[in-house]
Formats: sequence, C-alpha cells, structure tokens
Amino acid sequence: MLEGFFSQFSLLTITGEYVVFIGRVVLSIFKKFPRWSLIRDQLFNIGVLSLSVVALTGFNTGLVLAAQSYYQLADKGLASVTGLMVAKAMLTELGPVLTAFMITGRVGASMTAELGTMVVTEQVDALKSMAVDPYNYLIGPRFIGGFIMFPILTIFSIVMGVFGGYLISVYFFGLSPIVFWEPIPIYTTMFDIFVGMTKAIVFGVLVTTICCFKGMRVSGGAAGVGKSTTNAVVISYVIILFVNFLLTMALNTLHDEILRVIG
Repeated sequence: MLEGFFSQFSLLTITGEYVVFIGRVVLSIFKKFPRWSLIRDQLFNIGVLSLSVVALTGFNTGLVLAAQSYYQLADKGLASVTGLMVAKAMLTELGPVLTAFMITGRVGASMTAELGTMVVTEQVDALKSMAVDPYNYLIGPRFIGGFIMFPILTIFSIVMGVFGGYLISVYFFGLSPIVFWEPIPIYTTMFDIFVGMTKAIVFGVLVTTICCFKGMRVSGGAAGVGKSTTNAVVISYVIILFVNFLLTMALNTLHDEILRVIG
C-alpha cells in the first residue's frame, strides 16, 4: 500500500517538474528569442528530413482506408462515400496521430539521445558555466521547430493519404473520380480542419517537451541515455493516444455547445 502511495506521489512530482520545465522553456523564449540559425537547423531536422517517412505513412494509410471503406460499403450501395471517409479520417484523427508517431520515432528519440549525451558528458554544465541558458540554446529551438513543423507535416500526411485513397479507389476499384471527390468539399467543414490542426500543434508541443525533458534528466551514463530514450518514445506514444481522445471529446463537445447556443 505504501509502495502504491509513493509511486503516485512520484508521478505527481514528475508531472509538476514537467510543467515547470515547459514554463521555463516558454519564458526563456519570450525573454530572448533563440538564434535563427538554431531554429533553422531544427526546422530542417524535424520537417524536411521527416518528409519521406510522413509521406509513406500517410500514403499507405490512405490506401488501407480506401480499400477497407470500399469493401465494407460497396455491397450496401455506399461506395460513393469512400473519398469522404478517407478525407474525414485522415483530417481529424489518423493524419495528426500517425504523423506524431512517425516524428516521435524519428526525431523525438534523437532529441532525447542528443540532450542526454550532452548531460552525461557535462556539456550542459559547460554551457551554464559560460552563462548560456540551456533552455534557450538547446530546448527553445526544438520547441519552436516542433510547434511549426508538426502542423505542416500533418497537412502533408493528410494530402498524401487522400491521394493514396484516390489512386486505389479510381484505378483499382473503378470508382469515378467525380464520385470520389464530390462529397469531400460538401461535408468537410472548417471545424474538421480546426480539429486536425489543433491536435497537430498540441502533439508537437507534447512530443518535443517530453523528449527534451527526458533528455535533460538523464543520469547513469550511456545506459541511462538508452533508457531515457526508450522511455521518452513510449511515454510520448501513450500521451498522444490519451490526449487525442481528450481533444476529440472536448472539441466536439465545445462545437456542439456553440451550435446549440447559436441555433
């Protein structure tokens, strides 16, 4: 019983330290904006270098979505909504979530490993001795890079997913291009776009801060770096799934409430 109590207390402590960590990062950015060269490097690392894996993931997801939708709906006379189902699913759920997963595995792990290596080799202490704020110099550019590039990569993933769904629907199942595209602009709303972009921004902030937080707390040498890197990726995946559910419920409830008040 005492072990359970102390484990819960430890979780609360770590959560509090993480919130303070985010506050220090944001405050350091507002006090002194990081150098453009540092931000540019992170934009390239997070964004450009992730294009291939995001494109491949989005494209294949669109293929599977369209195939499953067509197989389930064709015999019911509803094959015409295949394009709409692909677009809606990619825009509101799978686009943001899968993009966050891919970037976490490719970029988040490297963030934790890089920062963790700097901690165990005392490079972070050297920066502090030279009056360089590690939150501004190391974390700030990564935070800004994730905040900017996650939504952009999510949009790219959504486009690739819809394109993949279009290819298999039209050229494999024989669906008319007009039938595939026509329902999408009619039933896709600005709220769907808002949901997808909100999730992308939130995931960008969470992934970069969690991975950097775990990297700055590394101890125990090389083994500690490996352990923290694994923990950062696993925690990020779990948090993405949990926060995705919360955002879906909260945003849709808020939307319904606004429509009720207006109507």
